[in-house]
Amino acid sequence: MAQSIQDVVKSMMAARGNTQEITKDEPIFTSGLLDSLAATELMMTLESDFGIDLADADFDISKLDTLADLEGLIGEAA
Repeated sequence: MAQSIQDVVKSMMAARGNTQEITKDEPIFTSGLLDSLAATELMMTLESDFGIDLADADFDISKLDTLADLEGLIGEAA
C-alpha cells in the first residue's frame, strides 16, 4: 500500500530529527520544519509516487506548504 502524503512528510521530518505533530494547516517549509532540500525531495516524491507533474511553468510552489495544500494537489491530480 502506498504511503499517504502525511506519512511521507512525517518521515521526512523524523529523518531530520523533528518528531513533533503537525496540523493540516501548519506551514511546513515557511515555518522551517523542513528545508529546501526536503522541498526538492518532496517534489520528486510527488512526481514519482503520486503522478503529479510539477513541470508546468505556472506551478505555484506555495501549494506545497501545508498538508492540506499537498492533499488538495494530490486530489486534483487523481
